[in-house]
Amino acid sequence: CADWDPRNFEVWPIKAPTQDELDRHFLWRFWQKLPACGDIAVFDRSWYGRVLVERVEGYAKEAEWKRGYDEINEFEAQQADSGTTIVKLFVHVTQKQQDKRLADRLEHPWKRWKTGAEDYRNRAKRAEYLDAMHDMFKRTDTRWAPWVVIDGNDKKAGRIGALTAIAERLEAHVDMTPPVLDPEVEKIAREALGL
Repeated sequence: CADWDPRNFEVWPIKAPTQDELDRHFLWRFWQKLPACGDIAVFDRSWYGRVLVERVEGYAKEAEWKRGYDEINEFEAQQADSGTTIVKLFVHVTQKQQDKRLADRLEHPWKRWKTGAEDYRNRAKRAEYLDAMHDMFKRTDTRWAPWVVIDGNDKKAGRIGALTAIAERLEAHVDMTPPVLDPEVEKIAREALGL
């Protein structure tokens, strides 16, 4: 794909799968959201739920989540082979920082929308999630789709780290040559501007 246009983007907040999605292969719902050539898709959570949430919470059988590593790697390889640049960011916070943020959400009325019972259920399973996370990095950090772990303890530094990682990955994989100016447009512009 030759034409990349950063104005064409979609952000997909990923929630629990619907019944229709559960009745299909776990990647089906993501296939539906892949960007067209030159477009951008941002997945806020992703297909990695198979080897994280579904593993830890028991939503996927052991054989399913273990097979998920290969299915994810193949899925991402297909996208990379067709010209997609994949940027995988994992924002990690310590237990101490997570607890501080959870406490803030209880105290500040405008932050309360960010919390729910699942936060505390997941907090109780942090060790299991960390084990699953380490396995995920080990099994899915590939040359075509490497992981970038962002230290999320400092939000500002984390945002800068994420933006830097995205910019570096795009610079490495997207042609950054400026477009050629149409000679006719240049002639008209120079005449109009007296240049």
